[in-house]
Amino acid sequence: MNRIFFLILSTISLAHLATAQSAKAPQAKTANGVVEGVVEPSGIRSFKGVPFAQPPVGELRWKEPQPVKNWQGVHKADKFGPRAMQRPIFGDMGFRSNGMSEDCLYLNVWTPAKSANEKLPVLVYFYGGGFVAGDGSEARYDGESMARKGIVALTVNYRLGVFGFFAHPELTKESPNHSSGNYGYLDQAAALKWVKENIAAFGGDPNRVTIAGESAGSISVSALMVSPLSKGLFAQAIGESGSLLGGLPPTSLAKGEEAGTKFATEAAGANTLTELRAMPADRLLEATAKPGVPWFTSTIDGYFFPKLPLEIFEAGQQAHVPLLVGWNSEEMNYRAVMGQEKPTPENYANALKKLYKEQADEVLKLYPGTTEPEILESATALASDRFLAYSTWKWADMQAKTGGGKPVYRYYYSRPRPAMTPAMGNAAPGLAGGVVKSTDANAMKVAPASGAVHSAEIEYAMGNLPSNKVYAWTPDDYKVSEVMQNFFANFIKTGNPNGPGLPKWPAANVGNSVQYMHIDVNTRLETEKNRARYLFLDKSFGR
Repeated sequence: MNRIFFLILSTISLAHLATAQSAKAPQAKTANGVVEGVVEPSGIRSFKGVPFAQPPVGELRWKEPQPVKNWQGVHKADKFGPRAMQRPIFGDMGFRSNGMSEDCLYLNVWTPAKSANEKLPVLVYFYGGGFVAGDGSEARYDGESMARKGIVALTVNYRLGVFGFFAHPELTKESPNHSSGNYGYLDQAAALKWVKENIAAFGGDPNRVTIAGESAGSISVSALMVSPLSKGLFAQAIGESGSLLGGLPPTSLAKGEEAGTKFATEAAGANTLTELRAMPADRLLEATAKPGVPWFTSTIDGYFFPKLPLEIFEAGQQAHVPLLVGWNSEEMNYRAVMGQEKPTPENYANALKKLYKEQADEVLKLYPGTTEPEILESATALASDRFLAYSTWKWADMQAKTGGGKPVYRYYYSRPRPAMTPAMGNAAPGLAGGVVKSTDANAMKVAPASGAVHSAEIEYAMGNLPSNKVYAWTPDDYKVSEVMQNFFANFIKTGNPNGPGLPKWPAANVGNSVQYMHIDVNTRLETEKNRARYLFLDKSFGR
């Protein structure tokens, strides 16, 4: 009897083991081979560190991403791949990646699908970090929460800094497309091609792809909207704080090559492309930290960017897709305008004269400052507009005018983050998001932000507040997150953010007055009040 009981118990245990092993090892058959992920405790299936291009190392450094080579057997996709080469610049980046390497072209997939024929909507999210930092492994971008909403969510790595945006005459000469300087953007376009070819294997619909991103990621979305290389690879777009219509715009190829040549000879000590490619990646990265080394920027290369992005928008040649776009109430601190001066009317007027000279009086009318509270509000608004808000407005405005009649949904996000947890000790928020730590308690006495700082909305929009242990989140924060994430999820699913239980959100390009959704504890619809400011900045930024 005991033997029979033991055999029955063993059979049950083996069955449970087989079920557990099956549950822990979901597989998907991509064009290059089988990948094997894991089942998260929530039941969502994740595939981390999936290659979407060959490692851009050796002779492939500063080359267009090459297709992945096929593999035999099963590729384990149970941990994040390495992050792109970068220096530790920002204080709010928590990486879960497998180290740092030039071999960084990996993406991550979270899917609720149990089979390959579910055709679920897809979100492809590009991280921020000024094109010099960031990674798809950061918890704030994690796709599991969106996957629980019925969406196949992805984060994508792309090359950064000198590895992603280095132009040089020799590179242009060797390129079959006579281009150089846009490798990071080319990585993003390659990832979207991979999604088109492979996402069905993860239960996603290749014809229902939404691209999204924040800061540099948002600028990337605007770039992908104008590039012929990403044409037809996405159906909708989301931009959070920034576009290349004023924020980190591309330079001419000639200027990019000139800057690249100067960097190569003066900072890297290399006279030829062969020498540059032979240089270890960490040495090349170190050279970017030398005094006088410029920010590496994208180029009008005639390939990824056939011409100036603004010209493409003006001609209506960008992607005609629904767009959800917006910015935060405190993208930049008032000190970006005032410096260390006290916010008095005299100091504010002087600050405007330094910035705008003979146009200062016009700016003062648009951003008035007669009392300290008014100066703090106006200087914060001006600093934010100059940083990234104007460029985001310009993107929304142009898409509304020339986007083929597709809806543009605009938001304004103003929820300040709560206080930091006691465990953070002597820490304070940075000027444009991020966290600054110090052992000097007095040095860290910074007034709390009055609005939503740059990058503050990411965890709310993606449903990832619990993963951020820096802040003491309140029920109101979770309320804001639920509303914002549902707006985003509805848009990803249908191209329209509206849905049950949410404030009615009309498109900004419908009717005579521009309306936008003000997202806060009391989320509400508001009417555009500051168009005159943006029209002034439009002239100020020029082309």
